[in-house]
Amino acid sequence: MSDDRHDLATRADCEALVRAFYGRALTDDMIGYLFVDIAKLDLEAHIPEITSFWETILLGARSYSGGAFRPHAALNAKVRLRSGHFERWLTLWRRSVDELFEGPRAELAKSHATRVAGAFHGRLQSLPSAEDPVSGGGGLLVTHHNLFVAPPSGANAGD
Repeated sequence: MSDDRHDLATRADCEALVRAFYGRALTDDMIGYLFVDIAKLDLEAHIPEITSFWETILLGARSYSGGAFRPHAALNAKVRLRSGHFERWLTLWRRSVDELFEGPRAELAKSHATRVAGAFHGRLQSLPSAEDPVSGGGGLLVTHHNLFVAPPSGANAGD
């Protein structure tokens, strides 16, 4: 660890943290595919938005007005996000924070990430995913179909 670490204090600090995290996450053997292959994340479009999220949380900037859960629910609809995914995300996040920063806001960045990961994982467990559209625990999906089949065009009922 470097002796020149400081606490998060500016938007630029938040962006540096976000970039360090994604530098790890996108190439990670466990979760990288979620960002690259499943979400097809446009990193340069995503960086300002997620930087605003962390700037709002850590610095009180009120620059983020989106809904952070929705993209995770959409991803979960494609592939079930499991506790191991969230644990790996947290490991990479904490490593990124500790590499660059130290201080109360750095600790807040780690504790808030832990709370968000737990809340998101909990909420996602009640949602269907493409892997298991029913309950996440197996079972059959029952659908109802219209059993009436219209006669071919031009056919008469009495023919």
